[in-house]
Amino acid sequence: MARPIWTGSISFGLLNIPIQLMSGERRTDIHFRMLDARDNSPVRYERVNAETGEEVPWKEIVKAYEFSKDNYVVLQPEDIQRAATENHETIAIEAFVDADSISPAYLEKPYILVPGKKAEKGYVLLREVLKKNNRVGIGRVVIRTREYLSMLTPQGDALMLILMRFPQELVDVSEYELPAGSARAWHVTPREMDMAEMLMESMTEEWKPANYRDEFRERLSEVIKLRIKQKQTAHIEDEKEDEEAETATNVVDFMSLLKKSLEKKGGTLDEPSTARKTPRKATKRAAKKTGQGKRSGTKRA
Repeated sequence: MARPIWTGSISFGLLNIPIQLMSGERRTDIHFRMLDARDNSPVRYERVNAETGEEVPWKEIVKAYEFSKDNYVVLQPEDIQRAATENHETIAIEAFVDADSISPAYLEKPYILVPGKKAEKGYVLLREVLKKNNRVGIGRVVIRTREYLSMLTPQGDALMLILMRFPQELVDVSEYELPAGSARAWHVTPREMDMAEMLMESMTEEWKPANYRDEFRERLSEVIKLRIKQKQTAHIEDEKEDEEAETATNVVDFMSLLKKSLEKKGGTLDEPSTARKTPRKATKRAAKKTGQGKRSGTKRA
């Protein structure tokens, strides 16, 4: 079973929902190991001191930033950790925005959020509110030592965390020479538009991800299987690391925290009292109408 990358919580307002951050992608790339063609021995990448030519052990390696030609500032691990937010195990939601307002260019890498023990109610609450209002949560998350912009979005029964690119990481389209203007300005005729639309319509179908396979990987896998069958192999041992993971638990009064969060933002949350003030006759008429709707077999999408 897959293990969480880290265990923490989603934080928005005063609510904290314990979750486990799980990988949302499965890499299917075929990885290669470099061997010496003369005897099939593994070729290692060595960390060599450029001045002495001697190999440098990992514990002696530090990170440095070149701020000008041949001039560096050396950074210690604690310097990098200090630069990130203190919430190393919290997905801190800063705002909720319309889901359709996010350009695909910002989206980078998916993760799946799994609720911790006794955190299912809060998980479902957030998921369904996002669905109902077509919103996504935008916040920050620290994975390992780097802080990322991230988007929290519902997908089926899951809450997904999508790492995002910051605006500074995107190239503005204005930096390229692009054909601006209408189709007419580029001498595209109405007949050509009609033909292109007809071709597009003939190729339009429902999106079915299962229809698309990594055919290059499949063909390369067949080549590898053939080489194995022909016993053209070499034995190489790799060390594997083992990691421990913990599960977070939390029980909260969601209504109380929602009220406090709204009050903090200057809003109010009125108790539903319409049912108590509705006259009995009006209630009967509403019930009768509801019953007719049920008998008509109407279904909600």
